[in-house]
Amino acid sequence: MVNAARPSRADYYRVLADKLPANALVVTSLGNASYLWAAMHHAPENFYIEDAMGLALPLALGIAIAQSARPIIVVEGDGAVLMHLGSLVTVGAVGPDNLTILLIQNGVHAASGGQALTNPALDLAQLARSAGISRARNVATPEAFASAMGSAPVAGGGAEVLVLSTEPDVEVVRPPIALDPVLTKHRFMSAIGAPRYIPTLFGGGRLERE
Repeated sequence: MVNAARPSRADYYRVLADKLPANALVVTSLGNASYLWAAMHHAPENFYIEDAMGLALPLALGIAIAQSARPIIVVEGDGAVLMHLGSLVTVGAVGPDNLTILLIQNGVHAASGGQALTNPALDLAQLARSAGISRARNVATPEAFASAMGSAPVAGGGAEVLVLSTEPDVEVVRPPIALDPVLTKHRFMSAIGAPRYIPTLFGGGRLERE
């Protein structure tokens, strides 16, 4: 839940970079969620979403299913998750143990200019629990976030949601690299050893390993 004195996104990202498991894959939503993470911890194992609000969580869920032996961390915004609540319900139904959802609750649509949400104080952890994700809680400080990230995963416990109360960051961060969606896709596919999909003119296609 949003509180009066909130940490910055960078405060939480510093903890994430420090606590990130060695074999983790990270999916970040559009705007500063991706730009700042690229500036602080660029790696081939990062998938930066561009111009697709609300689709970081569905993508991360698919990756969590396909890469079940690896921890998957997704950074999504409160406005984006409210646009696609169905994805939260689907996560609750599938219940992947290896998926950690970091919901940046800043009360605004930061990526599109800082417009206020219709209900900025909504308890997103409670919402996640009602969607079938029992391991959901509100986090108000980087110290509490570090403690949560240091906890051992619970076998059979399903996905985890950490709602991070965050100060809005409307000013755009300049990433250290060009976040070209095609390059991001190919870099990430190489990092996880995914075969390259080669389409054909009349449908179908084939997979080719490099």
